[in-house]
Amino acid sequence: MILISKYMVPKGYSGLTLYPFIFLKSKSLQKQTILINHEKIHLKQQIEMLVIPFYICYFFEFLIRFVRYRNWQKAYRNISFEREAYTNENDLDYLKHRSFWSFLKYICGHDI
Repeated sequence: MILISKYMVPKGYSGLTLYPFIFLKSKSLQKQTILINHEKIHLKQQIEMLVIPFYICYFFEFLIRFVRYRNWQKAYRNISFEREAYTNENDLDYLKHRSFWSFLKYICGHDI
């Protein structure tokens, strides 16, 4: 379910996914299929990890990356969940052929 809330989405971001909702900063973003696909990838990740463990892993992976890079944006972009979503957001059929726990492929590898 997509909800519009400029207060739920942090400054500098267009959307935020908190299972089972996708929050968008403005109504016009509902037409952005790539953004919606990106957020749907996060929904799938959250379901696979039974929701709460997803948020715990996301938080700790962000902390590790932030300590490494000392840069908020670089740490965020290199979280495995974000790497999977950003890499595949343009493939609107990605969720149809995505393997279970595909984000694991993005834990190691080239940094963004």
